[in-house]
Amino acid sequence: MAAPLTDDRLLQALRAEGVDVVEHTGWRVRARPASTGAWGPINGVMVHHTVTSGTSGSVDLCIRGHSSLPGPLCHLVISKDGQAHLISNGRANHAGRGDSGVLARVRAEDYNRDSLLRPARADTDGNARFYGFECINLGDGRDPWPEAQRDCIVRAAAAICRVYGWGARSVIGHLEWQPGKIDPRTGSGGVDVSPPTLRRLIDERLAHPATWSPGRGSTTPEEDDMPLSGDDLKRVHHTVWRTDDMPVAWGTDSNPRWTPESMLHYACDLGRENRGRIKAIQETLAAQSAAIRELAAALAARDEAVDVDALVSRIESAIERMTVRVEVASDDAA
Repeated sequence: MAAPLTDDRLLQALRAEGVDVVEHTGWRVRARPASTGAWGPINGVMVHHTVTSGTSGSVDLCIRGHSSLPGPLCHLVISKDGQAHLISNGRANHAGRGDSGVLARVRAEDYNRDSLLRPARADTDGNARFYGFECINLGDGRDPWPEAQRDCIVRAAAAICRVYGWGARSVIGHLEWQPGKIDPRTGSGGVDVSPPTLRRLIDERLAHPATWSPGRGSTTPEEDDMPLSGDDLKRVHHTVWRTDDMPVAWGTDSNPRWTPESMLHYACDLGRENRGRIKAIQETLAAQSAAIRELAAALAARDEAVDVDALVSRIESAIERMTVRVEVASDDAA
């Protein structure tokens, strides 16, 4: 049984996923009265379109509702500029009654992610089971969806799925829940927001840490031009350092004290250790050269025909052929 997220946990999850959250006054306590039904257990996320335009008016409508459907009408309002307006964290009038068979498929996550679910009946209270996103769009098939808006939908849905340990099959469109609904409906000239496409993008996010931020407008890591995050640095450690059989600096990755800075400190420690080794090698080579020259000088004292410089050169050349020459700048070895 999945209990609803606390206010703080929901906000934390959204922000950790990179969602641009706008908190509206009263969102922590705004909800339908308990007399109207339960809130929980939670089984997924449902995506809608508002059939409105304009952020301010749409948010106000979703907070207050209207004569035939009192608010709140969702938990998040996703604006076209890619902001998530947080208006509620309780039971909201967004899903209505839908197909119990669809709910069973969502709970089991046993359906084809890339196909639409087809509701046949309306026998189950969806307001108790789903977080609802109302996304600002006229829903007429012409109003385009901007990339920033879709990215916000994907991030917000992934944030909730990540907390519960769900995959993207726990995210559905309203049209997959209740017979006769069409939302979210993709418009012309914008990006595709069909549930199968959203699920594919959500699964892509969930395959990365919450901090993963490919270039806005892109869904491929190759186009990632964002700064490295702490999790990115840890992945560097896994993929490079462990490939080279290098140990974790202090304890293990599961150690709560392990941080990206630990890896950097470790790199600095290795650098200092290696500089010490190089300095010792240089000192050994210098002593070796002095000993060779002293030996050559002693031989020359016994035999005037000995060419000291030539003898030293021949000995050093022989040693060099058998060893790896290490060259570092004098300031690096200091």
